[in-house]
Amino acid sequence: LDRQAGRDLLVRQLKASGALIDRKQHRHAVRHCYRCDTVVEPRLSDQWFVKMAPLAKPALEAVRDGRIRILPERHEAVYVQWMENIRDWNISRQIWWGHRIPVWKCDACGTEKAYREDPTECGTCAGSVLTQDPDVLDTWFSSWLWPFSTLGWPAQTPDLKAFYPTDVLVTAPEILFFWVARMIMAGFYCLGEAPFHSVYLHGTVRDMEHRKMSKSLGNGIDPLVVVEKFGADALRYTLMQGMGLGVDVMLDPADLEKSFAPGRNFATKLWNIGRFLLMQVGTDPVTPFAELDVTKFRSVDRWIIDCLSGAVDGADAALGPARPASGFWPPAERQSGLRLDEYAEVARRFVWNELADWYVEACKGRLLQPGADREIARSILVHAFDQALRLLHPVMPFVTESLWRKLPGHVEGSFLATAQWPARPRRGAADADAPPFTVLQEAIQAVRQLRSDYAIPPAQIVTAYLTGPNALTAFVREERALFSRMARCEIADGAAPAGAAAHVLLPRALELVLPLAGVVDLDKESAKLWNELGGLEKQL
Repeated sequence: LDRQAGRDLLVRQLKASGALIDRKQHRHAVRHCYRCDTVVEPRLSDQWFVKMAPLAKPALEAVRDGRIRILPERHEAVYVQWMENIRDWNISRQIWWGHRIPVWKCDACGTEKAYREDPTECGTCAGSVLTQDPDVLDTWFSSWLWPFSTLGWPAQTPDLKAFYPTDVLVTAPEILFFWVARMIMAGFYCLGEAPFHSVYLHGTVRDMEHRKMSKSLGNGIDPLVVVEKFGADALRYTLMQGMGLGVDVMLDPADLEKSFAPGRNFATKLWNIGRFLLMQVGTDPVTPFAELDVTKFRSVDRWIIDCLSGAVDGADAALGPARPASGFWPPAERQSGLRLDEYAEVARRFVWNELADWYVEACKGRLLQPGADREIARSILVHAFDQALRLLHPVMPFVTESLWRKLPGHVEGSFLATAQWPARPRRGAADADAPPFTVLQEAIQAVRQLRSDYAIPPAQIVTAYLTGPNALTAFVREERALFSRMARCEIADGAAPAGAAAHVLLPRALELVLPLAGVVDLDKESAKLWNELGGLEKQL
């Protein structure tokens, strides 16, 4: 009989005998198996426990004094609270598989004792009949030995000497108690030192309803499908750029196109940047960057070198120091580094927004004219792209490796994975009064914004006037060819004519004036502005 039929039968029997007094519905807390719905019946049995307070003390002190840091910072308080209030650990499990508990009971005298080696006789009465406890160890009790048991411990193997302690443990916050804290305790107990100096607790991949992805819910994403459709680099970059410190990553299993478009688009952009740059530079040998005469650098050359220095500094700051210099994390470094999303964004911004959008465009004319200036541009282009690929390689290993091997001067058999990490490049000194490239950049961006505001067609060439300090206006006019190509705008000499015009105030006391007569429909623009003004007056 099932449970309901059994209850109905019992009620009928009680009624028939006259013993039924009343019938009520009661809510109970009897556990049921989530798979087969069978009642789980509790049974008292002898269990083995480990006393935890002595083990927790050194593990707690290591976090407090800075030998171990936990990122994000909020999890450190959780760790401390649990370790301060730790309870003895039940390590007995009544399951089929696992490490058998090393406790034997003497059939003669009843003594129970733990042995390091399988015993042949009782240590108390010398009896020869001993029975091992049938329980196995808790899985976590076996797993807390992982940092050193996999390296040959207790033997002092070369692997153990080389790889213990390691540097960083990367895991999810839900096993901070079950595994992380216990590995630290086991490390101090068995080897006298922590197994790692940093614990990085990452977020969880969730669907658009904030549910954790799982097979049982059917809301998971097969990474192999993503790799096949968009590439492994797109998968890695998408996850990395969304991986704020301890922040969950939201992906839509029903729309892989939308979920992985950022990684796919950037991988495509990077490949196209590389192909275009290599085509512009050519296959002739390139002068090494270290051999360039920095006094011959132009303002745009110094600007891109500054951008590269900023990208290297930003990536280093986002990743943080590799390990504590003195064995203890100083307060300033306890919560710094391992900002993987910031690191990915710094590298992306340099190669896309600075190298591709500005420097490559600025060098197009230079690359067409033979001479020393062309060789400087070629060398800086190759060097900047080489360094950018090194920064991006941990995030996008496949496309960066492929492009790096195509760079002029690549040594056959060398791998980007083993190349030196970028360092701050040297910058050519500029005259104190020499205008920086950002002056030209700001003027170009101002014209682009005006073109967008007034819906000026991209193919239409416009004319603008620039007023301000003579050195700055002269610098922009010297670069009028680049200005015209990037802004689709001619810089005219003299003062702007009277009439309707758009004005933009730029930094360094510069003003850009764009006459609108003949460029836009003034009556239409006037009507649009009056409508906006009327709307604002209504709101007021």
